Amino acid sequence: MKLLFVSLGFLFMGLGVIGIVVPVLPTTPLLLLASFFFAKGSKRFENWFKETSIYKKYLESFVRERAMTRRQKITLLLLADCMIAIPIIMTDSLMLKLALLLIVVYKYYYFICKIKTIPAN
Repeated sequence: MKLLFVSLGFLFMGLGVIGIVVPVLPTTPLLLLASFFFAKGSKRFENWFKETSIYKKYLESFVRERAMTRRQKITLLLLADCMIAIPIIMTDSLMLKLALLLIVVYKYYYFICKIKTIPAN
């Protein structure tokens, strides 16, 4: 099981690194997933990941301060909106559409009110 977690850590780390240059992939959430899987899989890989410049640049402030830059917030919110728009467009279920819209509203509330905004470096 630990091998699976470490493998998933590397997969999401790789996708996160690709997300640095490809604007469609959200870097921060992918790296958060990598951090989670490294922590579940191996203390050694978790420590190694936390020492990387990628972790320090993209995750350290969020993990330590529960804060993100305005650009990170906007990128995450817009990408999530695009992903949620797909089932809203594809489904005929009014209940599902309403549930997804409630998720969108809560997501904006959480990002605006609960996660601090820090200046970009």
